[in-house]
Amino acid sequence: MPPTVATVVYPLIAALLYAFGAMVLKRSSDLGVGLWRTTFVANCIVAVLFSLLWLLGGPPVDRDLLWQPGVIAMCLFVGQISQFLALEKGDVSVAVPVFGIKVVLVAFLTPILIGEAVGLKLWIAAFLSVIGIAFLNKKNEGRRPKGLLITLIAGGVGAVCFAVFDVLVQKWGPSWGVGRLLPCIFWINALLSCGLIFRFSAPLSQVPRQAWPWLTGGSVLLGTQSILFVSTLATYGKATSANIVYASRGLLSVMIVWMIGHWFMNTEQHLGGVVMRWRLAGAALMLSAIVLVVT
Repeated sequence: MPPTVATVVYPLIAALLYAFGAMVLKRSSDLGVGLWRTTFVANCIVAVLFSLLWLLGGPPVDRDLLWQPGVIAMCLFVGQISQFLALEKGDVSVAVPVFGIKVVLVAFLTPILIGEAVGLKLWIAAFLSVIGIAFLNKKNEGRRPKGLLITLIAGGVGAVCFAVFDVLVQKWGPSWGVGRLLPCIFWINALLSCGLIFRFSAPLSQVPRQAWPWLTGGSVLLGTQSILFVSTLATYGKATSANIVYASRGLLSVMIVWMIGHWFMNTEQHLGGVVMRWRLAGAALMLSAIVLVVT
């Protein structure tokens, strides 16, 4: 697949899977799994999925350069905790779009860390995404979004960490190869997650039985979309363009909440027509940013 097509198609599919995965994990959280157990289980499942990429082969691993996947894994680990915290404490249709600020951060960091210039059109598209985020956080007087402050803070921290993650994967991916760098990153991330065991509110054996399908399913969805998106960065680069397309998860999450949120026992579709219209307007701006990238 041509690089220009791949950096649109794969991130778009990843965005759709992410939107569903976030909704599914939100349901498992509502059933009492908790932030730390969710992060641990998700990281272990994702590490197993990324292990399949080792079969692709690649150059021998240079032990002197293992610090590179280590740094990337640390960014991922902190970003994931922030992400799950935002999803657990806030509304999905607010938390997910806030992560979209990563688009501007990637555009800012790419020239600094890689030396690759970002064109004016991509900057315009990135700022359209930011304006979209502002609209997506619009609220009326009837109902304040749940945990708004912690959602914005945690989402912002997660956006910074994931932006650095994306740019470094693009920077070091070509020399390592997809089949070596990405498995190493997610194996290290799984090892870091073992430290979360001491934060569990209860052992994994006490996770409610009805929560396991949601927890496992959401983790698999997040893992699958991660493989698609991160492999695209490592193979084709173009982190800014890919992230602008990936920001469509904001639009997709709003649509999913509004249309089928009740399937997941999610009540955000009852926020009111005014709030949801603002959110759809913001998501539409993100879609406009994608059109700029594609054209």
